[in-house]
Amino acid sequence: MSPKIAVFLFACAGVASAAVPPPDFRAGQPAQAQRDARLYLPDLAAMTKPASSGLREIVERYDADRHSLLRVYSVRSSPLQLRRLREFDTAWLAQLDTIPYDSLDAEARIDWQLLRAEIRFQLVLNAREEIRAAELRPVLPFMDDLAGLQETRRSFAPVEAEKVAATLAHMRKALEDAQQALAEGLKEKPDADAKVAPLKVTKIVAWRAANRLADLTKTLENWYAFNDGYQPQFNWWAREPYKKFAAALEDYGKFLREKVVGVKPGDDEPIIGDPIGADGLAADLAHEFVPYTPDELIAVANKEFAWCEAEWKKVAHDMGLGDDWKAALERTKQDYVPPGEQPALVAKLAYEAVDFVTRHELVTVPPLAIDDWPMRMMTPKEQRTNPFFLGGDQIIVSFPTDGMDHEEKMGSLRANNIHFSRATVFHELIPGHHLQAFMTDRYNRHRTLFDTPFWTEGWALWWEMQLWDKGFPQTPEDRAGMLFWRTHRCARIIFSLNFHTGKWTPQQCIDFLVARVGHDVHTATGEVRRSFNGDYSPLYQVGYMMGAIQLREAHRELVTSGQMTDRAFHDHILRAGPMPIELVRASLKGTLLPKDFRSSWKFAGEKP
Repeated sequence: MSPKIAVFLFACAGVASAAVPPPDFRAGQPAQAQRDARLYLPDLAAMTKPASSGLREIVERYDADRHSLLRVYSVRSSPLQLRRLREFDTAWLAQLDTIPYDSLDAEARIDWQLLRAEIRFQLVLNAREEIRAAELRPVLPFMDDLAGLQETRRSFAPVEAEKVAATLAHMRKALEDAQQALAEGLKEKPDADAKVAPLKVTKIVAWRAANRLADLTKTLENWYAFNDGYQPQFNWWAREPYKKFAAALEDYGKFLREKVVGVKPGDDEPIIGDPIGADGLAADLAHEFVPYTPDELIAVANKEFAWCEAEWKKVAHDMGLGDDWKAALERTKQDYVPPGEQPALVAKLAYEAVDFVTRHELVTVPPLAIDDWPMRMMTPKEQRTNPFFLGGDQIIVSFPTDGMDHEEKMGSLRANNIHFSRATVFHELIPGHHLQAFMTDRYNRHRTLFDTPFWTEGWALWWEMQLWDKGFPQTPEDRAGMLFWRTHRCARIIFSLNFHTGKWTPQQCIDFLVARVGHDVHTATGEVRRSFNGDYSPLYQVGYMMGAIQLREAHRELVTSGQMTDRAFHDHILRAGPMPIELVRASLKGTLLPKDFRSSWKFAGEKP
């Protein structure tokens, strides 16, 4: 038996493997094809015991029924969709209250609390979307009529071809009027004899409208394709009005982006974002069971930031650079592998982390989880938004390609140096996201409905804290690589909450990352663009550090105190499934939550 296989056999058996020499991964991946297939099998006898909450079927039914409703009312944020979803969630909330709560065990009570919180939050999001739809109507005055065409089709009503043609013509006229009104609003002195009143909107609303046009265009195309050639008089009446309206939509989207938002053709997408304000953040934090205000969370982040800055000085000193942390960071960025060698480095780093957590008995790592992740390389286009690795079910490697210009190549090499990569790989694979996803697929899958960045990203960042404390970084450069990410996660809290409360612009966020974290401008820009222009929730960037701090406090209460082992603690979290961390803590403790439970866990102290 090879040393590689021996390490994983010992790890699977839960036996300390200190006597087994560490494997040499320079040759690449372990020989998965030689692994005894029996090591992939679970303990079937243990699986005969119930492992899920008694409310699992109820949670799954809500999730399935809501998805079915969205299939029926499929036009995003139409008045009909929002009304039907509001009615559905209101009815479910009332029905949930009929369950005899006092008869539920601890895990079932957790599911009841999670489902109630989720339904309440969906109602909040619904109301938020109604407000945003109202803001969009002056810019997109045709969107409700367009939704009506698709929703009438979805109800299988007969097509009135002449009426449809008139609706298409009416929508095009409304679009043209809106475009003219916006054009007038852009002028310093609108024309006194203009046929429409000037319309002024913020870049945020214009950007939101331009993005919504993509959904509306797909809706229009789907509606037309359903009828095209099948209804006897449809094409005679509707073909030309449809073509003109479709062309007008395309031109209008270009007008909104270039003239109102200010996007220059050929330039990168601007960072606009859509701040939700203090009230919006309060609702989102309540959904996450986090009893702190945005200002209090920023105070917590600043305390963590101060710890990072002190550690940076130690790293710089150990490198012989005095207190110059930026010089230490720059030296770290210069240590990268030659082109073509990054995949081999990633594989080596992945198995190095597996070996560490299994040797220290920190978490159970099934052999199949070690073997089943693939790797792909990130495209240059993807790297503009994601200058660093991504991962989960696979590892997506960010590294220069031969088609990049020199500046892009050097930026990507520096951003994906050996020591940044060493911290990124275990965050994305094992014991981070890959192990997390592997276990979520196998335990309490119904709780994916309650997935939250505080659990998903908090878990991965918690391992950065754990491995730091356990001595995983051996050199000053490795410590610098881990410190860069930890400092970055503190900064994410600060810049994202300041943005969503309207205090900072995207450019201020970029400048903050460059000055305080040591980002290159291109990586800072990519991070801010990803945070605000992507589909991330407003609290997503907060979830990394805050989720990790919550897990750190739960670990102190249960593991440091001697009540649980590291392995038992981590295995329980993975098997309990995704949920806000205060509910993870309740699951770890077996707490019988009262029906009127409200978040009260001050995991960072009473007054941060």
